[in-house]
Amino acid sequence: MNILVVDDSPVARKIVRRCLSVAGFGDAEIAEAGDGVEAMALLRQSIPDLVLTDLNMPRMDGVELMCRVRASPRLHEVPMIVISSLVENNKQRELLSRGAAHLLPKPVSPARLGQCIRDVMGG
Repeated sequence: MNILVVDDSPVARKIVRRCLSVAGFGDAEIAEAGDGVEAMALLRQSIPDLVLTDLNMPRMDGVELMCRVRASPRLHEVPMIVISSLVENNKQRELLSRGAAHLLPKPVSPARLGQCIRDVMGG
């Protein structure tokens, strides 16, 4: 499985990597981006099986990244999971309507992340 982790915090990306490993996805190929601009550059090169993204990032936030991925004929079917501390009820509806497959609040746990990925990926 190929996973793209998008977060402006290197520490948050490291935590997500660790959670993926503990949750049973240690053999996944993981690419990282510090914001939506970097993520789109990586997505032009290869299509991952899954994108895990934060919302609040410089240059291009997670909502704009989701909109661009959903608008792309090449990428629109890539599942996207939002991992953010900014996920309140009214924001959840907006994110799901824009194409988020699932929403996880920070701090994320390995068990919740693993279950979420299995739910989204159908395994």
